[in-house]
Amino acid sequence: MTAKIHFFPLGNADTQRIDLADGRKILVDYANTRNSQDSGDLRCDLPKELKLDLRKAGRTHYDAVCITHIDSDHCKGFGEFFWLEHAKKYQSDDRIKIDELWVPAAAVLEENLKGDARLIRAEARHRFKKGKGVRVFSRPKRMKKWMEDNELDYEKHKHLIVTAGSLVPGYKKEESAQAEFFVHCPFAWRSDENTVIDRNEESIVMQVTFREGGRDSYLLLGSDVNHDTISAIVSLTKSHGNEDRLLWDLLKICHHCSYKALGPERGEDQTKATPDVEWLFETQGRERGVMVSTSWKIPEKGTEDDKDKQPPHRQAANYYRSVAEALDGDFVVTMEKPSEAKPRPFGFKITAQGVAAIIGASMVSTSVASETPRAGC
Repeated sequence: MTAKIHFFPLGNADTQRIDLADGRKILVDYANTRNSQDSGDLRCDLPKELKLDLRKAGRTHYDAVCITHIDSDHCKGFGEFFWLEHAKKYQSDDRIKIDELWVPAAAVLEENLKGDARLIRAEARHRFKKGKGVRVFSRPKRMKKWMEDNELDYEKHKHLIVTAGSLVPGYKKEESAQAEFFVHCPFAWRSDENTVIDRNEESIVMQVTFREGGRDSYLLLGSDVNHDTISAIVSLTKSHGNEDRLLWDLLKICHHCSYKALGPERGEDQTKATPDVEWLFETQGRERGVMVSTSWKIPEKGTEDDKDKQPPHRQAANYYRSVAEALDGDFVVTMEKPSEAKPRPFGFKITAQGVAAIIGASMVSTSVASETPRAGC
């Protein structure tokens, strides 16, 4: 088998499915945002699409589900879709099981949560106390007080914590997975004097390295971090001589194509990236790299949508298009993919030559051109 990465048209929301070479399946975020009562809603039916794929694979579980942070656009519907260990009311036969839940420390430590965010916290805490079935992305000392308050032995539970600058255990590119997950963020615990957590800046950012046919291809998952956090990631990575850990052939653009992931000002026609951000996108992107914006369609200049403060921002999209053009690559928007008849996920497969485009659950190539590797050449 070869690894595949699928994206889902969900508006300004995130879900990515990674199928590894050894058959393991990993879901990064889950946001069921479609309005089932609106026949004109072009966002895909996420639970339907995911269950169809699992049924074809003869599965009722994911090997790992990573919730990068607990904002609704990354976890909406979590409590309706998954089989949860912490309460029997979430354990019906039609629910999908999670072998290992990956969450940032904020998902364990934040208080006063509601809805799906509260359920994720309850599930993560339950599994952490049990000592298995969870990975918490944090510095160990950030979890230590909570562990002490809950009378948990630090030495017996610290193996559940994954720190920035390390690999997620259980996945090696030299072994059957043919993939490894390098963690960039969260690398620090930030809160104001009222201990209000900035979830976006505490979200999980990872580089996934795939090995196929003796060569490596890179997927960078940017979550919702802004330019300051990206700059800190770049600075820390360079200081450790790990520049290769920020290479990318396929990039999940940060925060639904918001200009704030690039720089402090939106700009008139194109956002100006800060120096570290510019380095990440323009230097670390490999030839024919693909950038995916998990967002609504990019607004036209002068329209009401263009005036909106919320992403996607036209000016940011113009920057990403300029980068894609310089790389002889592609800039893709998830909500510009679906048709009115059948909005479907689309994706990419890892080949010995790089990253090639595919579309739909049937894995049919989009065109003859798409069979040519689109990145890493």
